[in-house]
Amino acid sequence: MNMNARIYYTHFIFSVMLVLAFFFDLNSCYAAGNKKTNIILILSDDMGFSDLGCFGSEINTPNLDRLAAKGVRFTQFYNTARCCPTRASLLTGLHPHQAGVGHMAQDNGLPGYRGRIGKDTVTIAQVLRQAGYATFAAGKWHVSGSDSGPKKDISNWPCQRGFDRYYGTINGPGNYFDPSLLLRDNSYITAPTDELYQPDNYYYTDALSDNMASFIQQHIDTKPEQPFFSYIAYTAAHWPMQAPEEDIARYKGKYDSGYDAVRRARYEKMQQLGIINSQTAQYTPTEGDWSKVEHREWEIRCMEVYAAMIDKMDQGIGKIVDTLEKNGQLDNTVIFYLQDNGACAEDMGRTFNPAWQLTDINPLEPHDIITRDKPPMQTREGLPVLGGPDVMPGPGTSFIAYGKAWANVSNTPFRMYKHWIQEGGIATPLIVHWPDGIEQNSSGRLRQQPGQLPDIMATCLEITQVSYPAQYNGNVIVPCQGVSLVDAFNSDEPLDREALYWEHEGNRGIRIGDYKLVSVEMPKPRHYEKVDLLSLEKWQLFNIAQDRCELNDLAPENPQMVRDMAQKWQKWAQQSRVVPKPYSFK
Repeated sequence: MNMNARIYYTHFIFSVMLVLAFFFDLNSCYAAGNKKTNIILILSDDMGFSDLGCFGSEINTPNLDRLAAKGVRFTQFYNTARCCPTRASLLTGLHPHQAGVGHMAQDNGLPGYRGRIGKDTVTIAQVLRQAGYATFAAGKWHVSGSDSGPKKDISNWPCQRGFDRYYGTINGPGNYFDPSLLLRDNSYITAPTDELYQPDNYYYTDALSDNMASFIQQHIDTKPEQPFFSYIAYTAAHWPMQAPEEDIARYKGKYDSGYDAVRRARYEKMQQLGIINSQTAQYTPTEGDWSKVEHREWEIRCMEVYAAMIDKMDQGIGKIVDTLEKNGQLDNTVIFYLQDNGACAEDMGRTFNPAWQLTDINPLEPHDIITRDKPPMQTREGLPVLGGPDVMPGPGTSFIAYGKAWANVSNTPFRMYKHWIQEGGIATPLIVHWPDGIEQNSSGRLRQQPGQLPDIMATCLEITQVSYPAQYNGNVIVPCQGVSLVDAFNSDEPLDREALYWEHEGNRGIRIGDYKLVSVEMPKPRHYEKVDLLSLEKWQLFNIAQDRCELNDLAPENPQMVRDMAQKWQKWAQQSRVVPKPYSFK
């Protein structure tokens, strides 16, 4: 090759390299500038408004507290007062009756009460997967009807509703040390025989955290350019009160002073944090007289275990956050945390039940699937699972709820509990952490704008710039009911919404601006389909801005407002499959 040819060849190669370098640099800049945001949605179970450290608790939740300190906290966000309806609403962006889950998992034969999310709905996972997202779920599903064991119809299981991977329990509660109806993707497994996850000591909350962290890490290792959506639904802190002994031990002595002392300490801390104001959220009467508690050590132990369950969940959330951080994904990931209903006052396992005292039971084989999620039941080792004050909560042989008085502490300062539409049943903390989307001067801020579960779908759609489908799989889809919260991340300006609505077991509510109309409380019915709502004709009206604890009923002096709001609720109920109902409605 002569000199001129050599020079020409050198210039040609150099020019090609410059063009390629420019091309790849442009593409890398383009990719960086247009990188889709990851989304992680965390839902906990049966926890009260004040149960996190960053919302007033003495329970150790440093990881959630850190997310709150660098994100925003919504102090007037609402769920639907119960587990199944909340999950259906959260996943679909609809009111629960519109999604087909107006009550629980049983099918009452009416469109709003089928017990499973309908074909005319889409989940966040289905919408985002069509837009190129990888999708993962872990935890309690509870929106596919009643499962009593392996079955053929899996059309509403997670992997059929938009998720690429799933690890969790298809039904509701169960033993934390050996969960019932445990799934990996579309296959039932057991904790002892799961080839992909074998910790030294199995605990369901840890398993959910570890598997979700693994899903995310595997995805980043193999498809780092693809955004992901993760939904993790913990069963913590739903009964039974079960936790590893070393975690329970950290709360020894924390609750010896009793209900009112712990509740007052929370109330004071909530004021210091700005979560509530004593002028607009007055201290309500404490449930339970500590001086008259008969089984005091047992009662203390219930709350110690409950605290340990929340602590354990927070540890797991820390693992997930660490996975994001070490892979450089934390800033580009929006993390939501919220709860499915208020604290639970149910009395599961709080008295001795002789029917739970099984005899002549044999150990189960490692591959035997546990189908029962509540007693009478046995452990895999062949021991009965028991309740009552002679059984200390904590181990897998116990099945005990922490009770109404401690639930009142969890819901500080509100009245009522899970099932009801008063603030104690529907108010949830909402934490949003997103360094790339929340301005630095907004970090740690409190947001007072009222919001509701369908808003999460609307928010995810705005963040990802993905459109909500009018049709999916040949079905016309019910329009999304939510309002995006994105503007509220960095502003105190009110959100543009008409009203918030609720109904559960005949408990009804509507909020317009600061005014909330709510049906009076009723005992939880044992047989939902036989409820007589004649006693629920009365409505109560509260100004939430002035009376967050709903102590001053304004209905008697505002009859026209009550009528107008009640009519608006009725119109919504007729349009949203709330009525007709599977029980008497007057």
